[in-house]
Amino acid sequence: MSKSKINVGNFFEDFKIGQVLRHAAPRTVTVGEVALYTALYLPRFAVQSSKAFAQAIGYQEAPIDDMLVFHLVLGKTVPDVSLNALANLGYADFKFLAPVYPGDTLDATSKVIGLKENSNKETGVVYVRTTGKNQRGETVLSYARWVMVKKRDKDAPVGPTVVPDLPKAVTPSELGKAVPSLNVAAYDKALAGSPFFWGDYEVGEKIDHIDGMTVEEAEHMLATRLYQNNSKVHFNQYYESQGRFGKRIIYGGHVISMARALSFNGLENVFHVSAVNGGKHVNPLFAGGTIFAWSEVLDKAEIPGRTDIGALRLRLVASKDKPCAEFPLNGSDGKPDPAVLLDLDYWAVLPR
Repeated sequence: MSKSKINVGNFFEDFKIGQVLRHAAPRTVTVGEVALYTALYLPRFAVQSSKAFAQAIGYQEAPIDDMLVFHLVLGKTVPDVSLNALANLGYADFKFLAPVYPGDTLDATSKVIGLKENSNKETGVVYVRTTGKNQRGETVLSYARWVMVKKRDKDAPVGPTVVPDLPKAVTPSELGKAVPSLNVAAYDKALAGSPFFWGDYEVGEKIDHIDGMTVEEAEHMLATRLYQNNSKVHFNQYYESQGRFGKRIIYGGHVISMARALSFNGLENVFHVSAVNGGKHVNPLFAGGTIFAWSEVLDKAEIPGRTDIGALRLRLVASKDKPCAEFPLNGSDGKPDPAVLLDLDYWAVLPR
C-alpha cells in the first residue's frame, strides 16, 4: 500500500512559524445546513430565523447563524491543524466581519503564528490565525486559536518557542461590521420575543437561561460530520476506546452552540455574535450530559458611527448536569467548578 498519498495530519514538529496552510474543500452554505443546525441546537433568534423579519430591518435576507459560519470555517482547518490534537485550548481576537447568506461559498486559510513545545516532549501547543472568506474574496471571519498537538517523534528537534501577543479583547470600533444599517423602527419586539434592547441591560447583571438540553450521541456525531470535522477524538470510537477517556469527546464547538442557543431565554434580541475575546473549554463533555447556561453582562459599549446598534460584552458559562440558578463558575477553593464546561467572553450586538 502506498502511504505517500494518505493524509495523516500534521504533528507538532511539522509546523513552522509563518507557515500558511490553505485548507481543502470550499463549502457552499445552503438552507439545508440552516435547517439541520436548527434541528441540532434550537436557535430562535428572529433575524436568522425569518427572511421577512431580516429584510424588514435591512438585511439582504436572513443571514446564516454566526456560530454555523464559525463551525464550517473551523471544520476546514481540522485536517491540517488539529487532526492529531489532544485538545483545543482557546480562542482570541475572533471577529465576524461580513454577513454570510445561503448560497455563499466559504473557504479558509491558516497561518502558524506561535509554537511552544510542552515539557513532556510528547506534545506542543500550535497557535494559528485562521481567515474565512466568501466567493468574492471578502473576509467573513478571522480568529486565533491554539491547540495541543502530539509529536510524531518525542526526540524530534523543534524551533524556538514563540507565543503570540494576542489582544485581551476586541475593541468596540471593530464591532458590528457584519451588521447592515438597521431600520430599528421596523424591528418587531413581539416577533423577536422580548421588549429589551441595549439600554435595558446593566453591567454586572446575571441571567440564568433556565432551560437545559441533553446531548445525545447521534446529535454530536451528526454535528461533527455536518462541519466536516474529522478529528479522531470526536467521531472515532475505535480510536478513542484506547484513549484517556475510553470514549468520544464531544466537540467543544457543539457546547458553544448549545449554550448560545440556550441564551436566547433572556437575550432574545441579542441576535449577532460580533466578536469573541477569549474562551476556555474547562472540562470535557460526553454524550448523556445535560447542558445549562448563564450569562453575565461584563460591559456595554457604543459602536463608533452606529446609532442603530449597541454592544454587550457577555460572559457565557455552560455547565453539565447542573442548573444555573446559583451561577456556577468556581468552587470554594477557587478552582473551576467541575460541572463547568465552557467559559466564553464575547461581544454581541443588539438594537438600541
